[in-house]
Amino acid sequence: MTCQFSIKTFDELTSVDLYHILKARSQVFVVEQNCAYQDMDEVDFDCLHLVAHKDEALVGYCRIIAPESSTSATNTLPMPRIGRVLVLPKYRGEGLARQIMTHAIKHCRKKYGKKPIAISAQTYLLNFYESLGFVRASEFYLTDGLEHVDMILPIIKKSKAKNLKLGGSEGSGFATKLLSFLLLILSLMFIAGLIYLMT
Repeated sequence: MTCQFSIKTFDELTSVDLYHILKARSQVFVVEQNCAYQDMDEVDFDCLHLVAHKDEALVGYCRIIAPESSTSATNTLPMPRIGRVLVLPKYRGEGLARQIMTHAIKHCRKKYGKKPIAISAQTYLLNFYESLGFVRASEFYLTDGLEHVDMILPIIKKSKAKNLKLGGSEGSGFATKLLSFLLLILSLMFIAGLIYLMT
């Protein structure tokens, strides 16, 4: 599905934006999940709101909470959090949730740097979030009668060629000399083989 994505602070949202966001959140998290809880909270004021639109209609949403506002009982380190992830029922099954999460993760990395990213996931979505690289960080627990689990997307350091060093700059020089020596031996063996074949 091709969508347009926007990310806005609370103050940048128009009243129409806010209406559609809160309507979608109420539809999914309150009505559809048959869960009477207070969806609107003070956290919204300090969040970034990521909205997926198709033909100007809201079809998906999530919010991004800044690291300094996102510690919890199980995650005490400051890290960004992604929450209230939703796709309206009509648009499910087309990979939109993955697109929303991918956009949110990229934005977190760009805005907050290389920090782990936390979520509180409903347990029936555990496999989906694991497929994005999130790992469990808590036991299962109930929030508003629904089973959740804390998950974290860790920072995975890329393996670089310098990790193959045999120990510091001296090890790197040794490895280079060793590879050069082996290349020289192979070249000499090749030349010796050619001379042998010509005689």
